[in-house]
Amino acid sequence: MPKAQKSGTATLQLPEKTVELPIYVGTEGERAIDIGALRKESGYITIDPGFVNSGACESDITFVDGEKGILRHRGYDIEELAENCLFLEVAYLLVHGKLPNRSEMQSFSRLMNRNSMLHEDMINFFNNYPEGAHPMAVLSAMVVSLSSFYPEIERESEGADLDMTVTRLLSKLRTIAAFSYKKSIGEPFVYPSHKFTYCENFLNMMFSSPVNDYRPDPLAVRALNLFLVLHADHEQNCSTSVVRFVGSAGSNLYASIAAAICALWGPLHGGANEAVIKMLEQIRQEGGNVARVIERAKSRDTSFRLMGFGHRVYKTYDPRAKIAKRACRQLLDKMGMGGDPLLEIAMELEERALKDDYFVSRHLYPNVDFYTGIAYRAMGIPTSMFTVLFALGRLPGWIAHWLEQHGGEVKKIGRPRQVYTGPVRRAFVPLDERE
Repeated sequence: MPKAQKSGTATLQLPEKTVELPIYVGTEGERAIDIGALRKESGYITIDPGFVNSGACESDITFVDGEKGILRHRGYDIEELAENCLFLEVAYLLVHGKLPNRSEMQSFSRLMNRNSMLHEDMINFFNNYPEGAHPMAVLSAMVVSLSSFYPEIERESEGADLDMTVTRLLSKLRTIAAFSYKKSIGEPFVYPSHKFTYCENFLNMMFSSPVNDYRPDPLAVRALNLFLVLHADHEQNCSTSVVRFVGSAGSNLYASIAAAICALWGPLHGGANEAVIKMLEQIRQEGGNVARVIERAKSRDTSFRLMGFGHRVYKTYDPRAKIAKRACRQLLDKMGMGGDPLLEIAMELEERALKDDYFVSRHLYPNVDFYTGIAYRAMGIPTSMFTVLFALGRLPGWIAHWLEQHGGEVKKIGRPRQVYTGPVRRAFVPLDERE
């Protein structure tokens, strides 16, 4: 462990022997026991389903304290970044380790504009997808195909080439996302324009058409920028771990990101905000009885649970959820939708849950997915695109983690062990003799 500071040893008492294991401490006081030599020295391995107690790497990108509700990127609190930064500033921060100055930001933006177009031959891929294909399926397939159209990715690793690599993927993923939506509804593609900012371009490609002289709403642009910032990175979550795991095999950036998109597609990860909207819609259709829903979620006789509540890491209120709730309320009020029934149901659910010891004792607080879907719905974005927007937001973090691993001192292919529980050795029986 080359960067964390060594701080003594831990003693593991086993039936056969005692093993001394090094202790390391991170910059925020996180403590870790290095078990890298455990099996070699003792013959034992650890078992940790879900890897909830295992540190897979060292990283200086993002710090999360789930007990205190802290989220920082490169040392900056998420509240400050969300309040003051454009999404591209945060993307630059994650990749480069510093916030850009004005000159760096202008250069980064120019590269974003230059790299926004897709190779025209890729249009054939969209055209050959079946009608109604989920945008996440299209997104992952198109991203992995980028390595064929832009093979120079294998040579780009630092300096100006790094910015080219990053902006190429950031900008093209936005275009792919918008094109996948247009394909799903059978409308012609809208190309990116140099006249628009990052978020304006995405909304324009989504909603403009030959019969609709669309102009991006500044309220929607501001909200989209905020939500992308909130999703920019979140330490070693499922999809980010996939990026590192796939990347550990020497796979290129595009292949690693495509795998992360597939992981994010899962309803327990990036698909949660879509599940929240479906739950709220169902509650409304059933009469909006929130008290009954709360009791149903607490019952042991049903598998029903409140979507958008609880988090694997946070044991208090998700700091991103506080920001998203405030932004969602402001957006709907300014759009004249303050009385939106789904928002009212969501707020009543939160109010009742936070007064109920069942939820509080289990640390089931609203997470970032609880309010973002309501805001996206108000902006006219269909539920099938919610997880796509999550991917757009998380992309800078994925890139930063791939680059950190790619350029790090420790390069080991991911290869967890297991505790085998199958049959012991059995005698082989020829086919004709088997009963």
